Amino acid sequence: MTVQMSIDKQLPSTRTTELDSICLKAEVIPVIAIQRIEDAVPLARALFEGGLSVLEITLRTDCALEAIKRINEALPQASIGVGTVLTPAQYRQAEEVGADFVVTPGTTEALYRYGVTSPLPMLPGVATVSELMTGWQYGYRRFKFFPAEASGGVKALKSFAGPIPEARFCPTGGIGINNAEDYLALNNVMCVGGSWLTPKSLVEAEDWEAIRRLAREVADRFHH
Repeated sequence: MTVQMSIDKQLPSTRTTELDSICLKAEVIPVIAIQRIEDAVPLARALFEGGLSVLEITLRTDCALEAIKRINEALPQASIGVGTVLTPAQYRQAEEVGADFVVTPGTTEALYRYGVTSPLPMLPGVATVSELMTGWQYGYRRFKFFPAEASGGVKALKSFAGPIPEARFCPTGGIGINNAEDYLALNNVMCVGGSWLTPKSLVEAEDWEAIRRLAREVADRFHH
């Protein structure tokens, strides 16, 4: 009982405040899979200089952790999230490389338990009200909604606001320049995530100037 009480007391204020301060910096968070380690810093720098200061680097590639280390060193002012965190072991790796927060596609009890004790805030992935309620029990108030479009999109998030109006979300999955505004118009959406900011063709061509321009357009269009 005492453990549960300490969890309830500890989490809502601290982690929610930290996540809110991160998400307030950017309405759009680029979700990035680094394929080549040499792309990491110039790509991140282009996005940052374009006005997007919160970046999510996914653990979907072999060089992801090294990429996060290098980006952290090169851009200390940026907020770096580690995405596609599936296990507490990967959560620990995110701590070790100096990330600012972690993001999960879905969430297990093991991740929720680990997140309560970690100094690194977690944005847990949920797709249903039941999953949201599980996170709520652990003290979480901020969530990733994934896969957003496939899970009901804007309509689903409007429905979530009925029973649990205090929860706020960063929807990701199927979001692009044409529908981001629909999500950001919702009261329970803090920001959106998307991979459309790093088109494969531009990254492969190392056209960092084009990515900087794209980031600038997005930052100007969706800025608070």
